[in-house]
Amino acid sequence: MNVKAAVYEKTGEPLQIRSLELDEPRANEVQVRITATGVCHTDAVVRDGWMPTEPPMVLGHEGAGVVEKVGPGVSHLAPGDHVVLSVNSCGTCEQCLNGHPAYCLNIFVHNFAGGRPDGSTAFTDADGAPVKSHFFGQSSFAEVVNASVRSVVKIPDDFPLELAGPLGCGIQTGAGAVLNVLRPVAGGSFVVFGAGAVGLSALMGAVANRVGTIIAVDMVDSRLELAKELGATHVINGGTEDAVERILEITGGGVQTALDTTGNARVFQQMINSLAVAGHAGALGAAKAGSEGVIDLPAALARGIRVTWIVEGDAVPQLFIPELIALHRAGHFPFDKLIRTYAFDEINTAFADSESGEVLKPIVVF
Repeated sequence: MNVKAAVYEKTGEPLQIRSLELDEPRANEVQVRITATGVCHTDAVVRDGWMPTEPPMVLGHEGAGVVEKVGPGVSHLAPGDHVVLSVNSCGTCEQCLNGHPAYCLNIFVHNFAGGRPDGSTAFTDADGAPVKSHFFGQSSFAEVVNASVRSVVKIPDDFPLELAGPLGCGIQTGAGAVLNVLRPVAGGSFVVFGAGAVGLSALMGAVANRVGTIIAVDMVDSRLELAKELGATHVINGGTEDAVERILEITGGGVQTALDTTGNARVFQQMINSLAVAGHAGALGAAKAGSEGVIDLPAALARGIRVTWIVEGDAVPQLFIPELIALHRAGHFPFDKLIRTYAFDEINTAFADSESGEVLKPIVVF
């Protein structure tokens, strides 16, 4: 099948729209016609060489669409099903079997290696040369993909596919960090550093969990205004205020739960310093190799704090994404307020608008 795709061809350069040949779905694969796909920070950091993944490759890992075919061994999905595509995993290692597929021991092979575990790829170019596929088990910057079945999440047919894609990664990551890992108590306190798409998803998770004091820290006033609209009780501009001092003042001595979405070492330190005794902090921002965050170990011991590094919200996508859809339908998780849509041919504009901060969560629509 001939499909249009956005191909990562050179490190640090815009994606190129190309015509590629897609093979047939193999065992435990699902062929999905993509309706829309989110543009995520992880796509950008791979394109820019932060991770050991080499071109040419079709990126994209927040796909949403309709099943066209299923490969051998797939019995719980059928043509016509509406699906979201999420992180891939092996399904057989200790972490997968314990319900933590985001920490799959074979995570690189199934998400970043550029093909199937046997080394084959789903795409070839006009000359028959292989183009890497199966980024996060899907490579959703293409009109049609052959996705690993463990990346595929069935959703209700009446939920808008143009909206659903980011549930597969960015939205799931932020909300899951709060609802699955930090679990702030109703009436308790929570602060998120970074009011981007992931941070605001975390904030909405805290609102849905009925947390009493919810603080957002960012340097962009428009994002802080949106944070208030989404339910933040307090906002702090970290460029003009001492964030730690304000958090200690607001909470009367320290926040119970905190999340850093920035990957910035200085911000990470601020998060640690803002914690209450026995506080729990989470970190999930992607940082360049060599970035270091410093913790005062004796002080941390005396305060009994915990720090958890979080991947994909520690979620089981097939269970958690339907929960987020249910919260959205109930009016408790309005993630649609983060989104702007683009035509697929405008994908590089979507990347640029995300990187500039103009747009929180771009979605490209086929």
